[in-house]
Amino acid sequence: MFLALGWIGLVLPMMPGVVFLLLALFCFARGNPAWEQRLLDHRVMGPPLRDWRERRSVSRRAKRSALAAMAAAGTLSWWSVGYPWALASIGSLVAVALWIATRPE
Repeated sequence: MFLALGWIGLVLPMMPGVVFLLLALFCFARGNPAWEQRLLDHRVMGPPLRDWRERRSVSRRAKRSALAAMAAAGTLSWWSVGYPWALASIGSLVAVALWIATRPE
């Protein structure tokens, strides 16, 4: 379930894909080591997952992509929902953006 949500989240801007992939990796480590290894060996998602697991780091490119997607999602939220309802969405996006920006590279 987390693996499917992770792949969906890589396409949808307001849904956190990597978080679900990290949860999938955590579950696979305890239940199915072969799938854990497949996820770590994946051509696209393997390197960021290994970086997080080994050093708790996020690459500069991933940070830029995440922050740009969150800025677009916040703008879309403001445009579609408007004030004051969009403030909850934008507030949570800002909090997560600050957390991402402070992770080591």
